[in-house]
Order: sequence, then structure tokens, then C-alpha cells
Amino acid sequence: MPLAPLRSPSPARSLSRLRLVGALALSASLVGGLAACSSSADAGTGSDSASGSSTSVTVGAASNGAATETTINVATVESIRKELPADVRKSGKLVIGVGNLPAGFPPLSYLGDDQKTQTGSEPDLGRLVAKVLGLDPEIKAATWDNLFVGIDTGATDVGLSNITDTEQRKEKYDFASYREDNLAFAVKKSSTWEFDGDYENLADQTIAVSAGTNQEKLLLEWQKKLKTEGKTLTLKYFPDTNSTYLALNSGKIDSLFGPNPGIAYQNTQSADSANPTRTAGTFSGAGSSLQGLIAATTKKGSGLAEPLADAINYLIEHGQYETWLKAYNLADEGVEKSLVNPPGLPLDNE
Repeated sequence: MPLAPLRSPSPARSLSRLRLVGALALSASLVGGLAACSSSADAGTGSDSASGSSTSVTVGAASNGAATETTINVATVESIRKELPADVRKSGKLVIGVGNLPAGFPPLSYLGDDQKTQTGSEPDLGRLVAKVLGLDPEIKAATWDNLFVGIDTGATDVGLSNITDTEQRKEKYDFASYREDNLAFAVKKSSTWEFDGDYENLADQTIAVSAGTNQEKLLLEWQKKLKTEGKTLTLKYFPDTNSTYLALNSGKIDSLFGPNPGIAYQNTQSADSANPTRTAGTFSGAGSSLQGLIAATTKKGSGLAEPLADAINYLIEHGQYETWLKAYNLADEGVEKSLVNPPGLPLDNE
């Protein structure tokens, strides 16, 4: 709940390059609020409107300083709305899953400082897309695993939760890309270790990672390679961001590997603290040969990926997408176009 990787360009080039600010706040004021994250409250964003009229979406609401609160006007586009599956259009709502429990990952997705608003760049993009589609956004918070259960069962229409487009996931899901996927290693500022884009530098390291994530898949592949060379890489798992950074500060782990926006954000938050952190290297979420992409995730064959991509492209073409990125300081992860099922992380991570 966030490179200068070794990779060749993807079909979706970024609007600008890395100066990311993203997820994983650890300040007492923010994490204290996040620890209480247990609701699926939706932010007030103005009523939906008829085709051709305009409505406003407030992004960055209750963000506790993680974003610049901004009001964006969005038109419902009837031609895109007509692309929706009939049952979704008839329901009048877009159910958006975010896997941010238990503690959230600002600024991507977390419980706001009002203790009721699901805020962050991911829920807010969902709200913008819903307006283009003429639907009411309903944000559902879940654990990472239950996020996918919701998509599988149809309880959730779309997952917007920093989900990486991978070839393996394409076996079950359809994707509409909307942001670059860049990963980073965080270390204590006093550490001299650097990743340098080379998995060999992970030998003898103990690294924290979240289970079931793309970054875990990459680490497991590197771990396997190192093992064939007689070297070790130890992975550690913690229940939330707070406990992970406590482990880093206490020396139980050497580094953590996660979304680059979150690492960059935490570096900023910890700069004046007793335990400042820094980035020790970045990597594309799709491996060394491909720029990774974050994508809206729907059940395979649901018919939602195309209208979602068209709605995102409408936002890109009319400037609302850029305004959304800037509000969350994520402009360097922007894409020029949303693609349906673009090439993703290969099965072998190569």
C-alpha cells in the first residue's frame, strides 16, 4: 500500500522519470491512525451526474499531508458507460477493492486522518474512473489475500491496490494499466549496502518482504539463483509496515523490499527522526528486461477491463489523470496510455 532498473522500455512510457513519493508512512500521527484501519468507508465526492454533465471528485481528502487536496471536475462519458457489462451498469455502482488492511500504505491506500475515509491515490483513481462511467464508487478495504478473493467471487468489481501486471496473474485476471511499477530497497541511512541492480549483492542479506506480492516473487527467484551458487538470501515477513521498520531499526533485517512510492515516502517522513532511512537501489517490477506496470485488476472475462482502460485514457487525455498524479507526487510513475493486458512480469522473472 512505489527506479532506475535495468530494463528495456515498455509500450507504456512514463510521463516523466523518478522522483517518487509513495506509500508506507511510519510517523506516529499517521501510523497511529492506520492501525485503526478496519472499515470500508467511502469518501464524499459529489453526486454522479447524467451523461455530458460534470461532477467533482476531491482527491487527497483526509490524507494527513500525504497529498495536496485537490478538486477535479470529471464528465460522465456515455459512450464509455455503454461498454460496461449490463449488470454493473444496472447496479449503479463500481465496487473497488483495496488491499490495505491492517495498516495501510500511504500515500497509495490507507484510512484517512478522519478515521473513516478510505484515502490514497488508488481509491481516488477509482473514484475518478467511476465518475467517467457514471457509477457511484464503493470502496472496500480488505487484506491483500482477501482483495483477490473479492475479485474471484464477484463481490468486488475491480482491484486498485498497486497490483502488478504479471503473466501468471493473467491466467485468472484481466488488467487495465495505469501506473508504472517500480520497486525499491530501504535501508537505515547509516548502512553502506547498495543493490546496484545486481542480485549478487543480495548474498548474505536478510530482507523483509510482504507475502504474495510481486516483490516476493522476484526475491524468491534471486534466492534460488544464489542457492545454486552456494550463497544465502534470507527472507523475513512481518504483519505490517510499523513492525517491518521496527525490525529494520533494530537490526533484525538488513533491508526491506517494497513499492518505490512507499520507500521514498518513508525516507521523507523519517529524515529528521532518530532512525532515518534511504533507498539502496531500485528495480522494475517486471524484472530486468521490461518496465513493470500497475493495473486495475478484474476477473478474467468479466468485460470490465476495456471500459476501465477507456475511462483511464479519457482521464489521461483530458488532464484529470495528470492532476491526480501531481496531487500525490507520483508524476514520475505516470503512463501515456492505459493498456488492456499489456506484457507483464514473465513467469521466470527474466
